[in-house]
Amino acid sequence: MARSDTNTSMSRRHFMAGLGSGLTSAILLQPLDLLKTRVQQANHRSFAFHLKQVASSPGRICAFWRGTVPSALRTGFGSALYFTSLNTIRQRISQTSHWAGPGSLNPRFSAPSSSSLPKLSPWANLLAGAVARTFAGLALMPLTVIKVRYESSLYSYGSMLHASRDIYATGGIRGFFSGFGATAIRDAPYAGTYVLIYEFLKKQLSVVATKGSASPQDESHISLKTTQAGVINFTSGVLAGGACSVISNPFDAIKTRIQLEPSSYLNMYQACHKMVSQEGVRSLLDGLVLRMSRKALSSALAWTLYEELMRRAEHGTSPSMRYIQVTEFN
Repeated sequence: MARSDTNTSMSRRHFMAGLGSGLTSAILLQPLDLLKTRVQQANHRSFAFHLKQVASSPGRICAFWRGTVPSALRTGFGSALYFTSLNTIRQRISQTSHWAGPGSLNPRFSAPSSSSLPKLSPWANLLAGAVARTFAGLALMPLTVIKVRYESSLYSYGSMLHASRDIYATGGIRGFFSGFGATAIRDAPYAGTYVLIYEFLKKQLSVVATKGSASPQDESHISLKTTQAGVINFTSGVLAGGACSVISNPFDAIKTRIQLEPSSYLNMYQACHKMVSQEGVRSLLDGLVLRMSRKALSSALAWTLYEELMRRAEHGTSPSMRYIQVTEFN
């Protein structure tokens, strides 16, 4: 019973940490997300055109944050579900020696490096990230559709209720899941590859940050400042997010078209063929720079805040916790 209560408490911590990190990143970076959606519309307009259009709107500050509510709800609860399910999956996998990373099953090497997450093998990180993101994406798909339409200039919704009614009237329940195929194909590889690269970079950067910090006899337990851990996590997040955005951008562009104009873009294959034949391959790269900027920053912010919130929840914020143990990098 006590173990069940502990697991429930830990799940609650992961959920709240994910919710807080997701809400923060969504609100701060909403202008980039809005402009990315505008650029991906089928109107062949440039980034400069949309930036000028939004900036010249009445109440331009509010205009840049149009769609913040559905975006924050979608990203906040999406991050909460993602991090909670990711932790559950990784905890289960870490108990299997075949998938566990070096030191994860050895009590001598049980302390984290710059992370409170369990150590897994590269393939396990890839699988865990992909499964967790697909699950969260499916659960939050209705909010994703509403968010995209809010951000577009093709619709003028006054409220989320208005948007929901319009989507249901034109597409029924299926309308709330428009573009899920493209979203899943975009998110599963993105999330899986992101976790893989993120964990790899954290490991390498931790080695660099602590090089020469301990004698050879004490290499297993090196003190790493929490400020260093934050920089390592953020840097790893930016680099991993930028790299994965390039790979997944075509699916994001296709997904946006399907969600904005489901009557014109019926499915992923037809949408891709139509975009390439009518607008060229370049249409699949629409919004790439904006998406790279937004995803790199949002992923870095979300993961850094999440890991810091989890560390504080698990260990407290006393001065004695200004250092964390770094163990076995090899």
